[in-house]
Amino acid sequence: MTPDAGANEGRLLPHERHFRILEQARSHSRVEVSALAQDLDVTTETIRRDLALLERQGQLRRVHGGAVHVQRLGYEPTVTARKLHQADEKARIGRAARELLPDGGSILVDSGTTCLELVRNLPADLPISVVTNSLQASSLLAELPQVDLLFLGGRIRDVTGAGVGTWTIAALASIHVDVAFVGANGITPEYGLTTPDQAEAEVKKAMVAAGSRVVCLADHTKMGRTQLCCFADLSRIDVLVSDSGLDAALADELTAAGPEVIRA
Repeated sequence: MTPDAGANEGRLLPHERHFRILEQARSHSRVEVSALAQDLDVTTETIRRDLALLERQGQLRRVHGGAVHVQRLGYEPTVTARKLHQADEKARIGRAARELLPDGGSILVDSGTTCLELVRNLPADLPISVVTNSLQASSLLAELPQVDLLFLGGRIRDVTGAGVGTWTIAALASIHVDVAFVGANGITPEYGLTTPDQAEAEVKKAMVAAGSRVVCLADHTKMGRTQLCCFADLSRIDVLVSDSGLDAALADELTAAGPEVIRA
């Protein structure tokens, strides 16, 4: 590596460089090592190390000469990877969703990092029953003394930390909550709420059925996307909470399909 190349590599911090790589991967069908090196003014060796790290985080899949974003391949990123994506927006969504909590009573909280932000924002002094299939959410809820925690059983998916399968669905069939908070990987006016995995789709469908009111929490990058499995029409959703990055015209289309749309 030349001295000039070493100086150029200091122009962006690693996390800034990773953000730029991911943005390009989302916008295009793939990214090339040589093009990234030229665009970011670093060596190809640095780009290869970046791509290897992002692949370990579940955000990219390396291919010959470059990489493809997981959303292009239909892969689900890991929980750790999703925590890093749109973190500020998810935090705002969680705070906005807190205003939709019932005054006591019961709620259901889906797995996923956006729903997890609601759990982080639960008032510590609110007596409430919370049903969840999320290992991450349950570990936080167990620390709240006023929460009556009910954990849904089932097989735990390692990608999402969610309980799925017949045990989970059977448990959901026997309960009814005041508000069900669910997440989605894709949302469109035409196809409603979608997710890549069939087992999770079946659980989410049962969650929607278990709620008197249904609130979907999803950041703007999920809007206009479709995944393999549909689990709810928008007409079944009472409120959709997203962030200010959601396009106003698309928000109007989503509202016309059924739910109140909140842009936090």
